[in-house]
Amino acid sequence: MDSEHGKRLAQNLVELLIPYEEELIQLERDVPAFGPLRRAVGIAIAESCYFISDNAVCQEEAVPPADGPASRAR
Repeated sequence: MDSEHGKRLAQNLVELLIPYEEELIQLERDVPAFGPLRRAVGIAIAESCYFISDNAVCQEEAVPPADGPASRAR
């Protein structure tokens, strides 16, 4: 369950940071000095997405069980 909790936290972080990144993109057009901050927020979003998509999926979970409904449909 710790992995699921981590995924939920990472998803919440992504949802929280995306509007800030969008605003920083607009600000960076007028004031290029906001670029490093925008990149830092983008990196935090990317790392959270990586955690969400890569961390909690085990090979056993990614493959349907041999005796499951998918194998019976063949």
